[in-house]
Amino acid sequence: MFLMMGLIAVGCVLLITVYLLISGVPAICEIGPINFLFGTKWASTAAEPKYGILPFVLTSIYGTAGAILLGVPIGFMSAVYLSKLASPRLKSVMQSAVSLLAGIPSVVYGLVGMLVLVPGIRKLFNVPDGASLFAAIIVLAIMILPSIIKMSVTALDAVPKEYEDASLALGARPIETYFRVSVPAAKSGIAAAVVLGVGRAIGEAMAVMMVAGNVPNMPDSLFQSVRFLTTAVSSEMAYSSGLQRQALFSIALVLFVFIMLINAVLNFLLKREKE
Repeated sequence: MFLMMGLIAVGCVLLITVYLLISGVPAICEIGPINFLFGTKWASTAAEPKYGILPFVLTSIYGTAGAILLGVPIGFMSAVYLSKLASPRLKSVMQSAVSLLAGIPSVVYGLVGMLVLVPGIRKLFNVPDGASLFAAIIVLAIMILPSIIKMSVTALDAVPKEYEDASLALGARPIETYFRVSVPAAKSGIAAAVVLGVGRAIGEAMAVMMVAGNVPNMPDSLFQSVRFLTTAVSSEMAYSSGLQRQALFSIALVLFVFIMLINAVLNFLLKREKE
C-alpha cells in the first residue's frame, strides 16, 4: 500500500512533466528559444504578436529573491525562538497564530496588500503608483513565513536533547548551543523549509497580481509595475487561443523547470556537504 501511494505521487509528477513538455515545447520551437526566453517585449494580442518572457523571468527571480531575503531570516529566527526559548504557553499561542496565518487564502493577502500596502507605499515613497515589485516582495515575504516557521520548528524540535546537553556540559552558552549544535543538526529540515518557501513565492499568482500592477515591464526599479510568470499565465489563459495559448503553457514549463532546478541544486549542495 505504501509503495502504491509513493508510485502514485511520482506518477503525478511525471504526468505533469510530460503534459507541460507536450504543450509547451512546440510554442518555444515556433517562436524560437532565444526570442522566447530573452525577448524583452510581450504583446500577445497585438497585430504582430511578440512573445518575449524575459521581463517575467527577471521579475519572478527578483521577487522571489527579495521575499527570501526578507522572509527567511525572520522565519528562521522566529523558529529558533519558538523551539528553544519561548515558554510552552507562548509557544502554543504563537504556533496557533502561525497556523492561522498559513490558512489565510492568497486572495486575502492580495486584498489587504491592495487596500493597505499599495497606498502606504505610494504615500511613503512619493511614487505615482504603489502597485509595484516592492509591494509584491513584501506580500510574498509575509506569505512564506508560516511554511518556514512551521517546518523549521519541527526540525529543531526533532534534534535529540542529548546533543544540547553535551554542548552545555562542555561549557557552551545556551545561545551558542542553539546556533552551533541544534541548527546544524536540523539543517536538512530547515533547508526543506526554505525550498518550500521558495516554491510558494515563485508559484504565487493571485496575491502578486493584485499588488504588483500586472504590467509586462522590465523590472528596472522596485517601484515599477511588473508582471510575474504566474500572473502572465493566469491573466491571459481565459481568453487565449492558438499560439498565444501554447506560449502560456511554455511559460508554465519554464516556471516548472525553475522550481525543479532550485530543488536539485539545494539537494546537491546538502548531499555534498554531508559527504
